[in-house]
Amino acid sequence: MDDHTEPTSPKSPVAQYPPYPGLHRSRAPEYYGFVAWTATAIAFALYLLWALLPDSWIQATGVTWYPSREWAILIPAWSIVLALLTYFTYFALAISAQPAFHDIRAFTDSRGYIPHVDKAGENPYLRLLEPQAIPEIYDMPIGLVNRILYDEQRQ
Repeated sequence: MDDHTEPTSPKSPVAQYPPYPGLHRSRAPEYYGFVAWTATAIAFALYLLWALLPDSWIQATGVTWYPSREWAILIPAWSIVLALLTYFTYFALAISAQPAFHDIRAFTDSRGYIPHVDKAGENPYLRLLEPQAIPEIYDMPIGLVNRILYDEQRQ
């Protein structure tokens, strides 16, 4: 087998199996992950002991001060409320960033072509009614589309 530094090359376009090991791969993420997992497990165990053990047992271990037991209920409850509030806030920000229904930006994007009204104030959409008119390509407002498609006088 060719000794290439890349897993694929023009001479060997298929990656080798098992994958080619990196030359200088650090194992630091594994250690950090293990330390984080262990610290989380220990913190959760201490939290459960603090929340569930009687005061006499905790004081027998030599701990003279610890937070009130009501925090064992308040911390998880506030965490849940904070998570729900985060979802609500992002949802509200997304809704507030949307244009109004009557705004043309609600139906077109920044690349949409909207005809400009000329100086005489002539409606550019009325040019389509002229005989032998070749219409330009542009986006039509949703109000005009609804008026043409669903107007009761046309039916």
